[in-house]
Amino acid sequence: MKFADLGLSDELLKSVSEAGYDEPTPIQAQAIPSVLMMRDLIGIAQTGTGKTASFVLPMIDILAHGRRRARMPRSLILAPTRELAAQVAENFEKYGKNQDLSMALLIGGVQMGDQVKALDEGVDVLIATPGRLMDLFERGKILLTGCELLVIDEADRMLDMGFIPDIENICTKLPPNRQTLLFSATMPGPIKKLADKFLSNPKTIEVSRAASKNENIEQFKVMTTSRGKRDVLKELLRSDDINTAIIFANRKTTVRDLNKQLQRDGFKTGEIHGDMDQSARLAELALFKEGKINILCASDVAARGLDVKGVSHVFNYDTPWHPDDYVHRVGRTGRAGAKGRAFTFVTKEDAEAIENVEKLTSYVLPVFELGGAKSQAPAEKQVESQAEAEAEAKPKRSRSRSKAKPREEAAPAPEAPAEEEAPKARKPREKSAAREERAERAARPARRKRDEEPAATAAEGGWNGPVPDFLNVSAV
Repeated sequence: MKFADLGLSDELLKSVSEAGYDEPTPIQAQAIPSVLMMRDLIGIAQTGTGKTASFVLPMIDILAHGRRRARMPRSLILAPTRELAAQVAENFEKYGKNQDLSMALLIGGVQMGDQVKALDEGVDVLIATPGRLMDLFERGKILLTGCELLVIDEADRMLDMGFIPDIENICTKLPPNRQTLLFSATMPGPIKKLADKFLSNPKTIEVSRAASKNENIEQFKVMTTSRGKRDVLKELLRSDDINTAIIFANRKTTVRDLNKQLQRDGFKTGEIHGDMDQSARLAELALFKEGKINILCASDVAARGLDVKGVSHVFNYDTPWHPDDYVHRVGRTGRAGAKGRAFTFVTKEDAEAIENVEKLTSYVLPVFELGGAKSQAPAEKQVESQAEAEAEAKPKRSRSRSKAKPREEAAPAPEAPAEEEAPKARKPREKSAAREERAERAARPARRKRDEEPAATAAEGGWNGPVPDFLNVSAV
């Protein structure tokens, strides 16, 4: 099947051809005709299968006819992250260059002035993250009553990030007679309830079973320890024919530390995480796409919607806490039919997390043997050897100190005259110390005699405690 068989306009087909595409992916072949027929749609497909183009292409043709009005966008696309929203915007620019369509991108991390100005001029396509959209709506800068088409992209990620209440709030402000498209890589229960509530008799397209294994990606798990991860990672980066790679970690601090360490070791790396502002993120992504750096350390902010051609490897430096995140992380490689490799580092603490991943994907990850049996626990041996070395070193130090003292005490009188004079100078101090000890000894017996008096009365069967002074006072 060709794109020309899907009912797209000649102008759009020309743009698709200039972009280098001729045959649609399975999700595109099934979704585009249904969207052109103005049906509600649920699309379930793995990342890297062309979900974005499956709604961008028909939207361009649908919106080609109509009039835009100030502050009233004709269509709305909701994306969970800034990177994914920017990617959707790039698709509209690439495929809609032969059409007269106006687009606005509403994301956080940038000033509102230009965004408000674009809305005032009127837009056909509004691409937004839920937070910035609600912010502008509450300020009265945007009206949603003229929106004819709603797209919810990466709905499962919306759920993970807690955007479902915002999406429900946004849907109540849209006209009831609209076309709604929902796309997701997985289909958890809350997303199913959301679809049942806001979609009208949708057509469900499931290209592959939700969260199933991508056959284009070789997936492995590497058994290691927390301390041994970096050594294993460095060895894989040097030995596994890396073209470009993305290294995912669960924490932003881990991303920063890992990037610095790899740079010190001579690798061309960059970083992207949630603490960076939008301009810094875009700058790092630009360096990665241009090939100036070939390794990108990232948190899960880059796991969704980051579309970079030619990513050969994905490394899960930390096993993801949520199994759905594993599907999206690994989906950064093996895109558009290309081949890729994915390695997940697993420690003893990750046993439950990796079990959930394998349960979700219905695929048991094979253990990757790194240089024989090194990958099983390369750092355990190092830790044990270090502990043994420290254990051996500590007794030696104590023995050497204990032995040194008797040697000094038992050493014969030095022959040097200067050293003979030293003891003479110490004699007055020794005499004064002896006098103090004698005084203490003289005082001790006196205390013992006072203590013996109650003991004697105790022997006679009397009071065995200290005798109060008032008992010695006569009543006469």
